[in-house]
Amino acid sequence: MKVHGIIRTRHARPDCVAAALHADNLLGMDTHALDGIVETTLTSEKLRSTIASVDDYLMNLAIAEDTCCYVSH
Repeated sequence: MKVHGIIRTRHARPDCVAAALHADNLLGMDTHALDGIVETTLTSEKLRSTIASVDDYLMNLAIAEDTCCYVSH
């Protein structure tokens, strides 16, 4: 089975958030910023791995958003 998903979130500083998230990408993940949105695609062979990756990603996303709000432009 192949699992594929896309997570899109809007941010005030999408380039900062995408750069922070990109460092933690696992195999099968790609993150980029475009027009105020951070988009991450995920592809995996196992559903459990995908669920664990999304859980980690969402925690990292919250931290990246908080950090980017406090970093000067």
